[in-house]
Amino acid sequence: MIYYTSDLHLGHGNIIRHCNRPFESAEAMDKALIANWNSRVTPLDTVYIVGDLFFPSKYDHEAVLKKLKGKKYLIIGNHDKNWMKKVDLSKYFISVQNILNITDAEHTITLSHRPIMDFNGDYLIYGHIHNNKNDDAWPALKTMPNAMNAGVEVNGYMPVTFDELVRNNGIFRMD
Repeated sequence: MIYYTSDLHLGHGNIIRHCNRPFESAEAMDKALIANWNSRVTPLDTVYIVGDLFFPSKYDHEAVLKKLKGKKYLIIGNHDKNWMKKVDLSKYFISVQNILNITDAEHTITLSHRPIMDFNGDYLIYGHIHNNKNDDAWPALKTMPNAMNAGVEVNGYMPVTFDELVRNNGIFRMD
């Protein structure tokens, strides 16, 4: 199975208030996000993380990475560069890139943390804006049915399949 997720911001207490996440603390959020991930993903599954896995913090990044099941691909987000310096990325990720083009069944997909308007493929899967419809990019993104937000706030705080991503983004656009 192939899954997509973005903007977990593990270790980031302020993201709870900033994005109206339903958690009492960063510790509770991290525990829930890791449990949700591992309740769906098996060691044989592939997970594309479309940026901002952690927020720079005093955090045992490797302990968490060891817990997260699946074959992981990281698309670098704006909050990833600092923690990435502290980890041997080759131990936890199949690849680490700024933008990645893939094929998922019959779809060609561009993965980019920040939304982009010009991309290769049938679909764009992005992160960065979380659930913020006040973001400068939202007026254009909401008119693009082939642009999918992989952010955890839009996708039930768990990695999702392509079909779930399409369904969840349809609901997100309508809200």
